[in-house]
Amino acid sequence: MDLKSLFGRRQEEIIGMDISSWGIKVAGLSGAMEQPVVEYLASVKLPPGHIVEGKVVKMTEVADVLRSLLRKNRIKATKVALALPSSAVITKKIMVQADLSPADREAQVEDEARQYIPFPLEEVSLDFCVAGQNPQRPEMTDVLIAAARRERVQNLQDLLVLADLEASVVEVQSYALRLATKRLVEIHLPGQSNAVVLLLKVGASRTLLQISVGDAIVYERDQAVGGEQLTQRIAAHYNLSNEEAETKKLSGALARDFESSVLAPYVAMTVQILERGMQLVYNSTPYSKVNQIFLTGGGAMVPGLAAAISTALQSPCTLVNPFEGMSLAANVRNNPRLQDAPLFMGACGLALRRFSL
Repeated sequence: MDLKSLFGRRQEEIIGMDISSWGIKVAGLSGAMEQPVVEYLASVKLPPGHIVEGKVVKMTEVADVLRSLLRKNRIKATKVALALPSSAVITKKIMVQADLSPADREAQVEDEARQYIPFPLEEVSLDFCVAGQNPQRPEMTDVLIAAARRERVQNLQDLLVLADLEASVVEVQSYALRLATKRLVEIHLPGQSNAVVLLLKVGASRTLLQISVGDAIVYERDQAVGGEQLTQRIAAHYNLSNEEAETKKLSGALARDFESSVLAPYVAMTVQILERGMQLVYNSTPYSKVNQIFLTGGGAMVPGLAAAISTALQSPCTLVNPFEGMSLAANVRNNPRLQDAPLFMGACGLALRRFSL
């Protein structure tokens, strides 16, 4: 027995850090999973090309920006939870004998993994977790394996080392988002733990469609639509550079014809693409309708988008705040970043990992 367990153990403070082509978003939580407290919230946008598909390209520049962000926001924690894009990770659920010792289970998982990973295991960072007893075969245990090229994991670790930080958790983006979504299901759909929930995370260039039921992610895919398309439409319509268009989009300083000439066609196009994506969901899963749609991400805060999606997909669609139901530390209550809360869904999910370590 671990003697510390008799007296409780102080949780390590962990920075939930979402790294994407948009930039870096960080969140920090304290308290407990049942009643989290938001301790800090910060973000910084990076120039195009610094991070591409979750991979840090301009290492020194990004590390400098990250150090500055943490220093400016007086964030002293050094342990980080961060995620690889789902596209960079191979996941597979397998079965192993339930009565195996931990060492034998690990050996069998490694043998099974060789069948599904298209490159040598010595080039791979491999992890697994026990998902529980297989419902059809009680003598077997379900195990979820996750594998990524070691160079992808090392890329993130190199960034943290340069920024004087340390990786406590390297997660798969999908599961970090699911952790944040699960809290919202408990708030918005009490007593409906097996509801079919669609998470739409609208990013800069892509939108993630994630269908979950209970604890399981049953479907996931990206659609090629995001906030950058609206910026490009603004730039083309008003003869602006992309940088000028982005600034005006964020500030709302646009001409009177913006809603009819630019915004409405963009919303219609986005909804049409999402409708096509959902047809693929319905064709490849047992589900023909979702109970609830959660809309999140930096590109989700477009006026009228949630209502248009709700009408098209015939399900309630809510623009969600991942920190809903959480307490706010004194230094966070007036943080302007709270107005952009949907941007922090990934960082929130990663920060929640503090309570499951």
